[in-house]
Amino acid sequence: MFNNKKFDGNKIKYAIYYTLIVLIVIVLSNDYIKNIKTDYIKYSKFIEMGNQGKIEDIKLSKDKIIIIPKEKIEGKKRTLYTEKISDEQLLVKLSEWSSKYNTQYGAVSQENSVSKNILINLIPILIAIFIGRMLFGKINKKIGSGVMSFGKNTAKIYAENETGVTFKDVAGQEEAKESLIEIVDFLHKPERYTEIGAKLPKGALLVGPPGTGKTLLAKAVAGEAGVPFFSISGSAFVEMFVGMGAARVRDLFEQAQEKAPCIIFIDEIDAIGKSRDGNISGNDEREQTLNQLLSEMDGFDSSKGVVILAATNRPEILDKALLRPGRFDRRVIVDRPDLKGRIDILKVHSKGVRMSEGVDLSSIAKSTPGAVGADLANIINEAALRAVKNNRKEVIQEDLEEAVEVIIAGKEKRDRILSPKEKKSVAFHEVGHALVAALLTHTDPVHKITIVPRTMGSLGYTMQLPTSEKYLITKEEMIEQITVMLGGRAAEEVKFNTISTGASNDIERATETARNMVTVYGMSERFDMMALESISNKYLGGKSVQNCSIQTAAIIDEETLKIIKYCHKKAIDILKENKNCLEKIAEKLIEKETLMGDEFINMVNELKNGNN
Repeated sequence: MFNNKKFDGNKIKYAIYYTLIVLIVIVLSNDYIKNIKTDYIKYSKFIEMGNQGKIEDIKLSKDKIIIIPKEKIEGKKRTLYTEKISDEQLLVKLSEWSSKYNTQYGAVSQENSVSKNILINLIPILIAIFIGRMLFGKINKKIGSGVMSFGKNTAKIYAENETGVTFKDVAGQEEAKESLIEIVDFLHKPERYTEIGAKLPKGALLVGPPGTGKTLLAKAVAGEAGVPFFSISGSAFVEMFVGMGAARVRDLFEQAQEKAPCIIFIDEIDAIGKSRDGNISGNDEREQTLNQLLSEMDGFDSSKGVVILAATNRPEILDKALLRPGRFDRRVIVDRPDLKGRIDILKVHSKGVRMSEGVDLSSIAKSTPGAVGADLANIINEAALRAVKNNRKEVIQEDLEEAVEVIIAGKEKRDRILSPKEKKSVAFHEVGHALVAALLTHTDPVHKITIVPRTMGSLGYTMQLPTSEKYLITKEEMIEQITVMLGGRAAEEVKFNTISTGASNDIERATETARNMVTVYGMSERFDMMALESISNKYLGGKSVQNCSIQTAAIIDEETLKIIKYCHKKAIDILKENKNCLEKIAEKLIEKETLMGDEFINMVNELKNGNN
């Protein structure tokens, strides 16, 4: 018996083995054929051999004479032949050779000759086919990958506890788990719900950004319910053969009905569930597959316990018929976790990692606003790798903090040596950001300032950490955020009376924030509360789409520039008033290369009090 998983991981190796076996069979067969191969000789040579008594047997056919010599030629038994020409004396010579040299002669059956040639040519092919069937026949039956198995579904079936995931392994998504716990409870105790007349939701759509744990939640539902779990990607339904996607959908639901109660999970359902609006060719493969999926979801009986879970991060492009009640009855939002959620996720991922007693996961959670579960798992792993690199047996707080910085800005590039002039420029730039942030009211505290280059391109950075989770931002806070972003360029102007290319990312972020204030958040007096842009692909970065005329777009640019200029001037004014602080802290940063938040704030307070 072949191990299916082992075969999947070694397909190339098995293919090489099979090819070698076929080549060996062909070589051996050809060698055998060569041993019995017939060579042509001239008729005169045939007569000469007969007169010398060198022929053992002669066979006469319709158009040739087959000769079997008494002696081997080149150490091999050979069969010779010559053309049959009109020779009245041939039979006389044959009789003479027979009596004199005991040479045998007779006629050959044409039918036997043809059968022999066909058999000799087919031997290598038949042997190769037989070996191929022996090697791959059973595997093809299991994995459905034979030539005639296009329409079979490729869903992986996990029985009962094979997913190895329960709700204990999912953190930071309490609301999503609560919605799915009801489905699990229904599968365990359906009588509780049927008594009152409640029906099991046919489907639940998991919606959220990449990495938030949609697939993990689906596996946890199957693990908790203890029922078969069919897992398939939406792209697996789309085939180059017309009608094969629809056939796979039918086959998947047939298997699910047989295994009920069970869970079907379709990952990235937007691959087949895109809206049909504006589709000119109304009979393409994707649409056929979607139509089949819609009819199957309508056709099966939910009381049997077949639940469909699907995941997507592009719900806005899904077909309306797919989203209506009766198909996907419930939409479960799997969003980015809040502070408490991030702490819980870090705890889950750190269970199998040796952690020092002094590790504070809450500070790491505070320093990663907007991070999803996959990011946090990566941070824990990076910290563990760093601990091993430094020959430690457990992860310490420094490892986790460095891991956060690696994810945000990349690894340190100690080999990139800045000239004294560049180092001074970078130091004043970063202190400009930090000092503006420290002297404004509605900004987050500075956690770290560094001028050590990083692999993602930054020559230094200033890290600010929020004191608490924010869900709303005021206009004043956004103005101050932009002012902090422009503080680096402002510091260069105040100190050197010149500008460099180092502020490119700051300018990009500041412009985006200012434009959003005007077009999305209604914070411009010129446009009041008019929506001028809408956000598409909310869970994939949120690209803005303009909803206004060209003339209005020009006014938007003017309003955005007005905000940028105001914030730029404000940053310059702050730094001019505190030029002494700027120079002293920059000198300290050049000396130490990194300043932590507490040290920086102490220096600001001392210098400010000294000036007063």
